[in-house]
Amino acid sequence: MKDAFVIKKTLNNNVVIATHPSYDEVVLIGKGIGFRKKTGDVIEREAVEKCFTLIDKKEQEQYKQLVSRVDERLIELMNDAVRLIQERFQTPLSEHIHVALTDHVGFALKRLEQGLEFNNPFLIETQALYEKEFQVAEEIVEMISKRLGVELPVSETGFIALHIHSAVTRRHLAEIRQYSRLIMKLIDIVESSLKVRIDRKSLDYLRMITHLRYAIERTVRGEDVSIPEGFEELLQKQYPVCYNLAWKLAKVMERSLNRPVHPAEISYLTLHLQRLSHKN
Repeated sequence: MKDAFVIKKTLNNNVVIATHPSYDEVVLIGKGIGFRKKTGDVIEREAVEKCFTLIDKKEQEQYKQLVSRVDERLIELMNDAVRLIQERFQTPLSEHIHVALTDHVGFALKRLEQGLEFNNPFLIETQALYEKEFQVAEEIVEMISKRLGVELPVSETGFIALHIHSAVTRRHLAEIRQYSRLIMKLIDIVESSLKVRIDRKSLDYLRMITHLRYAIERTVRGEDVSIPEGFEELLQKQYPVCYNLAWKLAKVMERSLNRPVHPAEISYLTLHLQRLSHKN
């Protein structure tokens, strides 16, 4: 009995708000866990499939409101989707995924009903930068198709992949989108400066955006980057155009991230730029 939960509010047949002596207020998820249950009823731990705490009062209210207005089938499906993400990545997820993913998919389904579709300007980049997340997002889209009979467009697969990456890395979606926008801005500068149009499906493009992603993440973390002695001077002498462009990109990154870019990043960017300029 000491491990039991006491229902505070039933949100639907599969989701309840409960209290516990050790965890305070929690959300309990389980098939049929709220069926014919009322305030004060006891739920044994064995009946609980998922339990997460409601620490943030704002998020607590968001989830309560979300569950009350979203189709119960979608709530159950999204709970299964979160379990799938957990299984695929084998790492603790940000619990905000329950609100964020359910809200996003619910909104996407409504837009689809109205004949609206949001363009995803980062689709190719998302697929390349977050390959595993994109694959799991494809599984979730397939689940939605089979269980709700709705075919979400591939643009939504990309958006779902970003939500998955946010949950896995415990980084805010706004931060991830900021990095995506920064990468696109850097690519625009490269194309304008080198007077080239980079094939978005080419291996060189994928290498370039992957390098930019990790350069941004290293810069945010303030990591040191090693480079052979004299390598920077050699690149500056042999590839002055690409070196100067790499320096320009580093300054754009610094302004956007409010962090200094390690000098070695400029040398590695120079190599990528030289490869691109040589092939175009």
